[in-house]
Amino acid sequence: MSMTDLLKAEEIKKALEAFVGVTFDPKKFFELVGMKAMSAEKVKKVFQVLDVDGSGFIEEEELKFVLKGFSEEGRDLTDSETTAFLKAADKDGDGKIGIDEFETMVHE
Repeated sequence: MSMTDLLKAEEIKKALEAFVGVTFDPKKFFELVGMKAMSAEKVKKVFQVLDVDGSGFIEEEELKFVLKGFSEEGRDLTDSETTAFLKAADKDGDGKIGIDEFETMVHE
């Protein structure tokens, strides 16, 4: 399954463009790309696409490249953006984002 099976390509492009040269804000990005309006089940499918190694978690190394999971044109997150994203989503403090933590962050 690819991201464009779950989200509209034009919304992905627009959301990615909104963060060129600007600090990445995951909550704003999820809203722009249309994920806030998605069911929890669909958000979890997006998570599975982003979980490149299939571990059931998005680890810090995967998180750095999370925008590439939405589109090849997506930029890498900076170290500070990656750290801030992880800190905002990792509610149990295990250093990675689980599927339920991801879904909660999207719908907050």
